[in-house]
Amino acid sequence: MTDRTGIDAAPADLDRIAELLGGARVLRHAPKTQLDAHEMLLHGLPGRALNHLVERLVVLQHTPSLEKAIGMSLRTFQRRRDVPAKPLSQEQSGRTWKFAEILARATALFGSQEEAEQWLERPALGLDGRRPIDLLATPAGVELVEDLLTRLAYGVYV
Repeated sequence: MTDRTGIDAAPADLDRIAELLGGARVLRHAPKTQLDAHEMLLHGLPGRALNHLVERLVVLQHTPSLEKAIGMSLRTFQRRRDVPAKPLSQEQSGRTWKFAEILARATALFGSQEEAEQWLERPALGLDGRRPIDLLATPAGVELVEDLLTRLAYGVYV
């Protein structure tokens, strides 16, 4: 299986993402391939997956940045939290998955989820001093953050 950079994506990556979202217990089954993930997102992630992700955040859970990361206001999230059985929309599912994916990649790179969340909150030289978390609000920004993570993994900072 290959990601958009041409690098083989390990099944462990999908496992880390699924675990952030509650694993098979919450997702009903853990995706084995990117196509499985796609199908899951088309049908909408369970609302409990977003709850699980947010409840396990170490740094970002109580910050205004959370809205950018999950793509919904804190008030909307609070309303969603009260009906965990209701599936997320395709858009909400995609945003939730992408945030979990970026968090999983950053955690693998920096060694702990806490460090990864702190990195998301700090201005990054590779992003012209912008905070990675702020760029998660748009697909173009997400791509910039993913590119920076790839460069950092390979030791290319500029």
